[in-house]
This record gives sequence, structure tokens and C-alpha cells, in this order.
Amino acid sequence: MRVWTEDQSRSLVRITAPKKDAGNGTLLLDKSMWIYSPRINRIIKIPSSMMNQSWMGSDFSNNDVSRADDILDQYDHVLIDQYEQAGKHVYVIESTPHEDASVVWGKEVIRVSEDNIVLAHEFIDQNGRLVKSLRTLDTADMGGRIIASRQRMQKMDREGEWTEITVETARYDIPLDKNLFTRSNLRNPRE
Repeated sequence: MRVWTEDQSRSLVRITAPKKDAGNGTLLLDKSMWIYSPRINRIIKIPSSMMNQSWMGSDFSNNDVSRADDILDQYDHVLIDQYEQAGKHVYVIESTPHEDASVVWGKEVIRVSEDNIVLAHEFIDQNGRLVKSLRTLDTADMGGRIIASRQRMQKMDREGEWTEITVETARYDIPLDKNLFTRSNLRNPRE
């Protein structure tokens, strides 16, 4: 797949392989998300009620792919631990949603290294049960930045199954066409 992002508010994901999924796309504009399927030649807006559904049959949800930042403004955060790992300081943050937050998780626990790499992100339900977990397996210097280059999302009720994303190349601060993040481009790619 190829991914373009601008700030935290715009992203476009285009599937390039396997052949049966090639051409599928996902567009995020602010907090709205659309998907495009060439099989049916339709763009479908994803309602907020479906943001926690699986993205393209993977272990990632639509919300995970949209990189929604609601954890920043709908949760309270507490530093619950810190330690050294591989010569870097790691912070363990427990995030609990506000009473009126429209989120499904009872809490989330995030491990972040001092260079802002999310090493682990655990999603815990209202009953305190770990539902799914994101782990960073590798990091790499790409485009002059250290990034999580290989991550695995796993749902805890499906032992031995997971979805991995590997970043092969990353470029930053490149000019983007003003029409890149549009529904028209989602359906008819011009990049």
C-alpha cells in the first residue's frame, strides 16, 4: 500500500497488492472517513458507529488507520511507570476516557520511548480485559527520522493470528498536490 499524510487531519491509503485488493482506498479528512472499492465503483462514508470495525479484514480498526487523536482530548492520562530499554527512557502511560467520551475502551496503556516511538499500545475493555495489542517490532531511520518500521496488531481472542505492517520507505516534507486528499482522487487516482 501507499500512504500520504498531511498534518494529523488528512491521509490517503491506496492498496497496491494483492491484485484482488488493488485499487481499494481509504481517505481521512479531519474526522470523516471514506472508503473506495473498485469492485463496486463506490465511495462509502464510514459512520462513527463503524470506526471500531475491522479495516479491510485486518486486525486494525478503521479508527486505528485514521490515526484519530481522540485519545488526546477524550482521555485523562497518568504516568504509571518509566524504565530504560535499549539505552532509551520508556514512559508507560495509562489513558482513561472521560465519563462523557464516545469511545469503546475502558482504558488504553501506551509505552512510548523518549524518541516518541510507540513501543506498545494495549486496548482494554470496560471489564479490564485486554482486547488487542499493538507492538513495534522494529525501528529504522527513514528520511532522517527514526520511525516504527514494523508493527504488529493482534486481537487477544485469536491466538496465532495478527496483522503486521512494514514500512519500506518514508519521505517527509514533500510537496503534495492540492487535490490529493479528495473523494474524486480516491476514486480516480492522479498521483
